[in-house]
Amino acid sequence: MKRGGTPWRINEEMAEAVFHPPKRKRRVFESYKAPFPVDVGGKDFRLCQAEIINNNVIVRNPEDIEQLYNKGYFGKGILSRSRPVFSISDPQLVAKWRGVNTNMPIITSQKYQRRVQWAQSVLQEQGLDSCSISRILESYTQPLGLPFCTGDGDGHTGHSCTSGSPGNAEVCKKSAGRKGAQSPEGQNQHSKEGGDAALDPGGASRDQEQGDPREMAEGSCHRDPPVLWGCEGKQSPEQRAWEGMDSRECAPEYVLVQEEEEGSCCPEDDSTPAQENIVKKEVLVCRKNPFRIFEYLQLSLEEAFFLVYALGCLSIYYGEEPLSIVKLWEVFSEVKPDFKTTYMAYHYFRGKGWVPKVGLKYGTDLLLYRKGPPFYHASYSVIAELVDDHFEGSLRRPLSWMALSGLNRTNANASKELMLCYLIRPSDMTAEEMATPECMKRIKVQELIVSRWVSSRERSEQDEL
Repeated sequence: MKRGGTPWRINEEMAEAVFHPPKRKRRVFESYKAPFPVDVGGKDFRLCQAEIINNNVIVRNPEDIEQLYNKGYFGKGILSRSRPVFSISDPQLVAKWRGVNTNMPIITSQKYQRRVQWAQSVLQEQGLDSCSISRILESYTQPLGLPFCTGDGDGHTGHSCTSGSPGNAEVCKKSAGRKGAQSPEGQNQHSKEGGDAALDPGGASRDQEQGDPREMAEGSCHRDPPVLWGCEGKQSPEQRAWEGMDSRECAPEYVLVQEEEEGSCCPEDDSTPAQENIVKKEVLVCRKNPFRIFEYLQLSLEEAFFLVYALGCLSIYYGEEPLSIVKLWEVFSEVKPDFKTTYMAYHYFRGKGWVPKVGLKYGTDLLLYRKGPPFYHASYSVIAELVDDHFEGSLRRPLSWMALSGLNRTNANASKELMLCYLIRPSDMTAEEMATPECMKRIKVQELIVSRWVSSRERSEQDEL
């Protein structure tokens, strides 16, 4: 096939194509667990729950998130690149205060003040006057006493310190002017659990600070409540349907705020003027976070339907009732007109052992990974088309030579092969049959690898033969 002097060759059979092994990533920080979130023997079967919010399928329960992502890499964290590991903690501050043994987030004073402002805006929208807002926030954000840890792990509250972690200098008694403050050569401590009921006016994410991926422990999912809803105010039908939501959603979140200690400025050297080389003493102050941000797992429509239809390990709610398989097929087809085509391709490649993810980044429908994104780079970029048995019909993406050349070059530069996946339906298949997922039993699949034919390379190969 030639046009304009640009030669191309389309391999019509996968067996005729040159196989390129998947490219493994250099750094892998986790171990492979399972291809699907179900056990072969049926032991420890877990029925996860999700809900439809604004035409998106959302998983909010932390245990369900861990199950779905760790076993099969379904979905992505809404505030993360892939694995839901979002944290408001500042990685640089965590490294700076590494002597402080705590699992509480450590943030700057500026970041904490932004959350106070967001909480103030939400309270203003609820009709509260400025005096009431100031009183509420002042009471909620006041410094708190830290629960310290002794050497044997028992916690006690107070300002008496034990020795720091190995490698740090011994820490003496802390007699800070403000309650709950701590200096960088910190003492062992852990986060305070329980406490007063949380003021949680935040119902929308306005900050997406990215946590360091290296902070995740053995690849486990973030265990904070993965939901983006506040505890106060009216609940939507979707919220009321979530009966199994963890109670930690309404618990207060404690953070360590790095602040400058009052009256701690002093000259660095007695020989220099007092106005120069001023050293400001910084301390950590424990406070409640007035505006919590939760992360949840967002599933693509294809992933969600596969978990419901093929594996039976997910129940999707809209309002107060779970949706049936046929209803989900109908709803998803209305939300995404080409859903039937893309899902058939997703179902086919999942059944072949690949891990398909959304291919929008490279201008295609799907990206195919071996095992999962943490282990290998994507091998193929797939465009799915639904045709009849004569390869006729209206194509979703009619590609011109220019579009095909640009798409192939984009994927070739990323070390990926472009694949055309044709889903062939019989000519006698009716619209009624296509209205249910049972139509896939009559669908045939043909894969085509698109590669650029280089004449000089081809001649050299023929000469060698």
